[in-house]
Amino acid sequence: MKFTTYLLLVLVLITTMGCNTNSEFTIDNNFLSRTLSVEGGSLHTLKLKNKVSGKELIPQNKTEFQIRISAGTDKEGTDVILTSADFMMKEVLTQTPEKLVFLLKNEEHDMEVEVVYEIQPDAFYMNKSLNIRSGKETTLERIDVETIKLDDIYQPYQMKQITAWGPSKWRPGLGQPLYTKESATFWGTEFPASYNYVENKTAFCGYLWGKELQPGQTYSSYRSVFGVGDDANLIQDTFFEYIDNIRVRPLRLQVQYNSWFDFGPRVDKEQFEQSVNKVSEELNTKRGVPPFKAFVIDDGWQNVKTDWSDKVWKVNAKFDTDFATSIENVEQAGSSLGLWLSPGCNFGARPAVPLMREKGMEALEQYMSLAGPKYMQLLEDRMVELTRQGVTYFKLDGLFGHLNRREFDFNGDDYGVPTMSQLDTKGFSPADERLNDPKYDELKTYYLVAGTERLMQIFQKQHEVNPNVYIVISNGAYLSPWWLQYIDAVWMINAGDAAGGSNRTQELVYRDGVYYDTWVKEKTQFPINSVFNHEPKKTKTGESKEQFSEYLWMNLSRGTGFVELYIKTEKLSEADWDVLADGLKWAHKVFPYFKNARMHGGNPKKMEVYGYTGWNENGGYASFHNPSETEVQTYTFTLDRAFGVNKSLDKLTVSSPLSNVAEFVGKSFLKDEIVEITLKPREVKVLEFEK
Repeated sequence: MKFTTYLLLVLVLITTMGCNTNSEFTIDNNFLSRTLSVEGGSLHTLKLKNKVSGKELIPQNKTEFQIRISAGTDKEGTDVILTSADFMMKEVLTQTPEKLVFLLKNEEHDMEVEVVYEIQPDAFYMNKSLNIRSGKETTLERIDVETIKLDDIYQPYQMKQITAWGPSKWRPGLGQPLYTKESATFWGTEFPASYNYVENKTAFCGYLWGKELQPGQTYSSYRSVFGVGDDANLIQDTFFEYIDNIRVRPLRLQVQYNSWFDFGPRVDKEQFEQSVNKVSEELNTKRGVPPFKAFVIDDGWQNVKTDWSDKVWKVNAKFDTDFATSIENVEQAGSSLGLWLSPGCNFGARPAVPLMREKGMEALEQYMSLAGPKYMQLLEDRMVELTRQGVTYFKLDGLFGHLNRREFDFNGDDYGVPTMSQLDTKGFSPADERLNDPKYDELKTYYLVAGTERLMQIFQKQHEVNPNVYIVISNGAYLSPWWLQYIDAVWMINAGDAAGGSNRTQELVYRDGVYYDTWVKEKTQFPINSVFNHEPKKTKTGESKEQFSEYLWMNLSRGTGFVELYIKTEKLSEADWDVLADGLKWAHKVFPYFKNARMHGGNPKKMEVYGYTGWNENGGYASFHNPSETEVQTYTFTLDRAFGVNKSLDKLTVSSPLSNVAEFVGKSFLKDEIVEITLKPREVKVLEFEK
């Protein structure tokens, strides 16, 4: 009898383990490892190793994931939270050096989950995902692919403003990573609209979804990521290196002209041609600036007075229906055509919204729903068509709204947008100020998730047509680094498109003040090399060459690879063109340093010295601005890794593109040396360092 019982236990264990009697499994490479246990039939992580820093992490919990299910997002009281502890190990489906897959089963809710771990031999990060199957209809409200409790985990970005109304109050907090303070690791979900947060030392890496899962249907989650670095104080640098590895297209220097400051919405093909020829002649032909990547027709080309029910974003009579003349113009300048377009039909496209509403398309109030299947399919068809026609750059302005106003689709249950009638939003408008209340955050996030997913599908198809397309998402976007898996640059949020001020110093302080708030105070985890900041601009002549030069170099030193010129081409003098040409040539020269660009120094709005710096293994640069109108200021910095200096550098020689740093030119400094620089009121200085 005892022997029979023992034999049955062995058979149960072998069946549970998928004929594998091991209770521990490790997936690893030379950078990191993760050891998992299935002892007792419950899957959980035993330990993680950061082999780069030599740190070991021991989770303080035994849950691998968390899923919130319900009978519907609008069915109050039906939600249930399931963790990995509620599932029993059924089978090891895959066990290779690069992949582990475990099949788990929850009998009560008739649900299976495949937990997938993947690693590449040369990667300093690994991924995890869930394949979820249900035997009955259920709604997946939120999927946390990773739920891990670590003593030193923290959430660097704390803001959460998912607002309908309010200038400079748009900080959804979506798609931000988590870090560890001592073990030098980063965590998150590879989805722009994820919400990764820490609560009671537990990391929740996941996202709201809110869609129904039909019986037998499998839902594959977005992947979570766990990565490692060598220094917890520099983990942001490591995270940005990971983002650079996974972005859809390599970081590029995109220098281009935009028609808006020249013509506004009045632009036509004749005016556009004149500007293309003028800019090309002055900068490319006369002064040797490399050809622009694009010349862009901004708001003003769309025909909003015609029927868009068969094709959206039709062209008005000011341009050829296929932009043939304009494409020919830019090709003669060695460039390509770019277009402004608003996915939500904001700004100059708003008059088209009532007409589309009449035709049964998914209009909100002033804008279109980015989750509406009819409109979004037409938008996809049109954007793919334009890409095929030769449009290589897209400025997508007004996604979920703009600087001051957003709209949310929370009544789209008939076409699959999750709703929450229990919140009693009957009578609310899509931009109702009452929606600013955080109690509606989940409802609003469901729409942001749905709209984000639909946009991602469009961007993927554009990439298939042209792997070198350049896409910028502007007003109404949000700063998640995981957007860069689909597009090239994101609007810096909460900033006007024209920097205010009566002089160049005040213009710089305005824009750099937003940079400081966004990256230093709020700790936004997004690489500034991929920011759209609406500058540089030059709309009149008359300032001195020195003034324009210092403004331009300070602007370019921010390190964004996206440089769009906002100029009035007929207003510029020969000296203005000279400065602009020299600045753009400098941007081409130092662009390799932009990959690691960052802000340094104090708060511009408090008149403290600040600047930007970027480095690689060959050298780097640093800019400095004294925003004070009256005070000479001395600033001290250290040429160390915290300043961005590459760890392979040793001795550095100084030069400058400006003429006001004679005291530094030709001098040499050693790595980790302390440097002191003095700036007059409103002065900008730029130093270049070569090994």
